[in-house]
Amino acid sequence: MVISPSALDELRALLGEDGVLSANASRFAYEADAMTLERATPDVVVLPRSTDEVGAVVRWAMAHGLAVTPRGAGTGLAGGCTCEQGGVSLSVNRMDRVLAVDAERMLAWVQPGLVNLWLSQQLAPRGLHFAPDPASQQVSTIGGNVATNAGGPHCLKYGVTLNHILGITVVLAGGAAVTLGGEACDAPGFDLASVVIGSEGTLGIITEVCVRLLPVPEAVKTLLFDFDTIADACVTVTRVIAEGIVPAAMEIMDRYTVGLVEAWLHLGLPTDAAAVLLIEVDGPASALPAQAERIAAIARERHARTARVARDEVERAQLWRGRKSSYGAYGRSASGFYIMDGVVPRTRLAEAFANIYAIAGSRGLHAGNLCHAGDGNLHPHVLFDTNSPKQQADALEVSHEILRMCIRFGGTISGEHGIGSEKRSMMREMFEPRDLAVMERLRGAFDRDRRLNPGKVLPGGEAHAQTRGPAQLGGMAVRDDVQGSWT
Repeated sequence: MVISPSALDELRALLGEDGVLSANASRFAYEADAMTLERATPDVVVLPRSTDEVGAVVRWAMAHGLAVTPRGAGTGLAGGCTCEQGGVSLSVNRMDRVLAVDAERMLAWVQPGLVNLWLSQQLAPRGLHFAPDPASQQVSTIGGNVATNAGGPHCLKYGVTLNHILGITVVLAGGAAVTLGGEACDAPGFDLASVVIGSEGTLGIITEVCVRLLPVPEAVKTLLFDFDTIADACVTVTRVIAEGIVPAAMEIMDRYTVGLVEAWLHLGLPTDAAAVLLIEVDGPASALPAQAERIAAIARERHARTARVARDEVERAQLWRGRKSSYGAYGRSASGFYIMDGVVPRTRLAEAFANIYAIAGSRGLHAGNLCHAGDGNLHPHVLFDTNSPKQQADALEVSHEILRMCIRFGGTISGEHGIGSEKRSMMREMFEPRDLAVMERLRGAFDRDRRLNPGKVLPGGEAHAQTRGPAQLGGMAVRDDVQGSWT
């Protein structure tokens, strides 16, 4: 819709001239996240700097009947911050400060626009770090990580984002701000912070985050193995964990992925191997040599061709550079590629890889694979020609077939990217109607008019964006917001 000049003037009075972007060229830059297959231009983009300003924007938007879609760095891969129904794209990029650090209690309050890696870099002189490390940590924001409950290579040992959040400040649909959780390890009452974490901006807009910090490990060992078969790499993963060893990370890249990375970065990776397996262990320095030796022995038993152990931090960074640059390598190889993040039990990884190649091949497409092998989080890349509508459609169908395979194998349709609009239709295949109905009622309890990131996550949610009326949760009256009245 076209927002009137007077309404935009109201918005500028709240945020200043530089806090409102209404020109076509400016709005165009916010039409998609990293899943560029789906695009929608917002009616206006806002850049608040504080919780109070976010609340003011939400109240303004609701008064004008506009949806509000929160946005971090735009690195999401599920269409989660795309303004499908127009309205306001609320970017938190200017909310990028570390607000407070309590080193003794090992916690910090940060704003949601803070880049993930920046937090650990600022904490390094104190010997602390923030453990969640999605592959996009150099650019993705803490707020986006919380909104999608992001994982990452080290979530095998340390857990996903949820496990490192103590509390959050959230602006609700009516514009009121509440703090859920807090600085204590636990709090009485309902754990509403855990409800909001992973809800992708559909229940509220996160404006401050209390994160749990951990000491930087005393020592780290990073090992790289290569194999003639993907099956041997996958069995090595399950054998290591079965031995009682829980590495910090276990990552697999297939031959195609390694070839792309090596052609770009020239890191000395073995391009003739069917798969490479990166394993990292950390902890007390005295314990790591024995762990590394046992892991290497298991890899040799599974026919590892070579083993490479990083001798120092420079070599460790080089090994990780290959893994964390894989997305960029794919971007150089084709005009379009589609990334998924389904999950399967790690005991079925080899079978999943074979199925992925077959599913893509059945439609004449090529797929490369890499994964967080320790927790079975797959990241297939399906390549296609962006100039071919048929290939685009085929790539989408391949992605759905891969996710159906994950469900059949006893896994799930997202390990860290979230649902957004990409996997919305797949929720019906993952959950029973009564399960989805409970989720829908929960959403209505937070946002009865469905104007916060409307249409995302839940199938059929698009239809609710224009509905009005009191919210009901299990027949019990609920409040619209903290400042509202009981209905």
